[in-house]
Amino acid sequence: MRIPSPQNANWRPVLALAFAALLVLPACSINVKKDKAGEDKKVDIETPLGGIHVSKNADVRDTGLPVYPGARVKEKEASGEEKSANVNISSGLFGLKVVAIEYESDDPPEKVIAYYKDQLKKYGNVLECHTNKHGGDVNVEKTTHDSDGPKDVKCEGDNHGSTVELKVGTEDNQHVVAVEPRGKGCDFALVFVQTRGKDTI
Repeated sequence: MRIPSPQNANWRPVLALAFAALLVLPACSINVKKDKAGEDKKVDIETPLGGIHVSKNADVRDTGLPVYPGARVKEKEASGEEKSANVNISSGLFGLKVVAIEYESDDPPEKVIAYYKDQLKKYGNVLECHTNKHGGDVNVEKTTHDSDGPKDVKCEGDNHGSTVELKVGTEDNQHVVAVEPRGKGCDFALVFVQTRGKDTI
């Protein structure tokens, strides 16, 4: 799974740094659960400063969206790249929750886009953005707080490309559906991102 990236930066280095920092702290508790193949399935790290919880098996209900009828979860790639992730980082200074799952459908992109436009309406005004990024490389904005509060989501870049991103919410609480054409069908990613800073505790 390509974890969504704020302002085109990749979350992976941030997660790796946070993971490394928490590992060197005293009174650190690490719990690793493995799947039947012996691979790490869920990792929970607790420290006096906060915790990191990472699971490869995200529950679609945590995205706040249903699965498009007939869609299939994308299989893990030969390189080992997962297509599902649930990441939670919490501390007194900041918090981050990212739930992302990639699917594939035999239906054309237009049908999937129309379906999710309707599903996303319950969260507010749905923005349709276009990008050349792959559907799993979803753009999400970094959280910025000012006297006016969190800002609404917006389209990034030149808003051109074959991948459609449907966005709704604010920079610190957003739902994103990215749909990428694949032959006669499409791949799509369902993403929920929630962030908080020290000023929003």
